[in-house]
Amino acid sequence: MAQLTEIVKANDIRGLVGTQLTERIARALGSAFARAVLTSDPDGPPGRVLLGQDMRDSGEALINAFADGVTGEGAQVVRIGLCSTDGLYYASGALDAPGVMFTASHNPASYNGMKMCRAGARPIGLDSGLAEIRDLAQALLDHPTWGTEEAPEPELRGAVSQEDTLRGYAEHLRGLVPLDSRRKLKIVVDAGNGMAGLTVPAVLGAALGLPDLPLEIVPMYFELDGTFPNHEANPLDPANLRDLQKAVPEHGADLGLAFDGDADRCFVIDERGEPISPSAITALVAAREIGKEKAAGRPATVIHNLITSRAVPEVIAENGATAVKTRVGHAFIKVEMAKYDAVFGGEHSAHYYFRDFWFADTGMLAALHVLAALGEQDGPLSGLVEQYERYTPSGEINSVVADVSLATQRVVDAFEGRPGVVIDRLDGLTVSHEADAPSGDGSPAGLWWFNLRPSNTEPLLRLNSEASDPATMALLRDEVLGLVRVAEPAVDARG
Repeated sequence: MAQLTEIVKANDIRGLVGTQLTERIARALGSAFARAVLTSDPDGPPGRVLLGQDMRDSGEALINAFADGVTGEGAQVVRIGLCSTDGLYYASGALDAPGVMFTASHNPASYNGMKMCRAGARPIGLDSGLAEIRDLAQALLDHPTWGTEEAPEPELRGAVSQEDTLRGYAEHLRGLVPLDSRRKLKIVVDAGNGMAGLTVPAVLGAALGLPDLPLEIVPMYFELDGTFPNHEANPLDPANLRDLQKAVPEHGADLGLAFDGDADRCFVIDERGEPISPSAITALVAAREIGKEKAAGRPATVIHNLITSRAVPEVIAENGATAVKTRVGHAFIKVEMAKYDAVFGGEHSAHYYFRDFWFADTGMLAALHVLAALGEQDGPLSGLVEQYERYTPSGEINSVVADVSLATQRVVDAFEGRPGVVIDRLDGLTVSHEADAPSGDGSPAGLWWFNLRPSNTEPLLRLNSEASDPATMALLRDEVLGLVRVAEPAVDARG
């Protein structure tokens, strides 16, 4: 018996195709989505669901089954075809209708999944409707006659139609950040055989017949292929950036861009082939968005999650705006974006959120900001972002532990009560120390912080740490890992 708790995560649905995620399960989720969302969403046009998909081979059968579940409830389905996740969010916002994107993002080819939103790209997570959809679908799957010949035919079945939203998506993004720079930029783009192979030519190139931009694009792996023959479409893993890092200096390019499988995240490589941290990109884009608000005479608020660099809230404050810290995860940050009417939000994982994009995330719009900022001056990208890279990060380090709670408590016991140490429980465990605070009891001096967050699905702890210099960061990282991994087998997985 299928148990949806295995595949319904905090922010989306993801599972192995054929075992955890089947056509029958997709059909049940489609029925549940129509019942839960269309009946409780008075803001969107009644009875219409937008469906988009990435390039995975399993997508067509799953999306057909989901559409059958939706239409079986009497609702209409609008298929927007192959798209990026932010392309689905654009359609949801522009057409004011709820939507579902069929993707497993950066996961291997054997996986697929769904990202859901209400009309206007409003997020659906466990705390905002996904749990209800899960439970409704589980009840259908558990019913002995549902989906069999004994089940009654629906009294009224909805229709399925098609709509192309790619051009509108490209025009909308171009309108938000015009590229009228004084110099032409050469960029290498690694699409990882994912949906950026479709969206980059549409937005940055001439595939749709839009006016030429001052860009020369060197494409890498633009062929849509859900088997990911060149490397996984997960730029958060440094191994998947190596081809791009090599190509940028080889081509004499000004920068490189790498997208994940569903092309909603964008990573940036400078002219030397060095990765730029998503925190630095967050700070750069925040400064630009704050500047637009100040020019219009409006106060600005920017959201950042609690494991972005300390440089991010510093830059926000230096530019005269308000910084709001939130938990990790797009469902949480989108809620905070809307709550504070924030102009921009950024995460360490290279998700970037914009008020002008229905508070949803779009890596392509962040890329346009980087291109515009670089084109407005004559120096290299490495020099432009230097002001935003102020501290030394550890990167994310994963440890498999036998008892997550016990390992976390060991860390609390070791740091609690040390001079100048502050403990925060907003999302996992965050321990911090300010630059001018006293140190002692073995604590490193200067500014540092670390966060330990448990995985939702595995006996895993994720460590992120940062300090004012590499030596302090190394001391801090090694001390925390030593406490986490005491007498327990552990696996390192960076990214």
